[in-house]
Amino acid sequence: MSNLMASHDAFHSLCVRPEIKFENQKDTETVLLSLRAHPITLIPTFFNSIILIILAFFSSFILGQFLNSVQLLYIGLFFTYAIFFYFWFLLVNWYFNIGIVTNEQIIDVDFSPLTFRHVSRTELSHIEDISVKSSGFISSIVDYGNVFVQTAGSEINTEFMDIPHPAKAAHIIQDILKDNGTN
Repeated sequence: MSNLMASHDAFHSLCVRPEIKFENQKDTETVLLSLRAHPITLIPTFFNSIILIILAFFSSFILGQFLNSVQLLYIGLFFTYAIFFYFWFLLVNWYFNIGIVTNEQIIDVDFSPLTFRHVSRTELSHIEDISVKSSGFISSIVDYGNVFVQTAGSEINTEFMDIPHPAKAAHIIQDILKDNGTN
């Protein structure tokens, strides 16, 4: 653990020894790794937002034949708000879905701005296996994939989805387990 050098990846999607704190963090607990989905997973969100803006723009010409300018203005404002909300919702969802690895536990925060926040915690001593899965052409080129942390018995398994450099993240978690003498 002491040999881990602080480093940050693009958009802080893979951070080693980040300067973050979390709810219910113990005084003896140190955050060693934070993980969130690779920024490239946001490309469909940007692409969809641009397509929606283009559709809204061209539909205003068609609707302009049937509606007056005030009605068209309100519809345009509604579509602008809806597109912005869609973009903001997915960006917030990406930012707050985070995995945290400390010297004592692994925490997976699954967040949805409108409906729920689910936090699962796994003590390092309960971890049985760590596996990496990366599939697809884009994920191979950009180097992102999934890390699965399997636990003993009926405890919840932890999944870090679409994170950058999944093999590196799994290796760091393995090193943390070895340093703690838990695996």
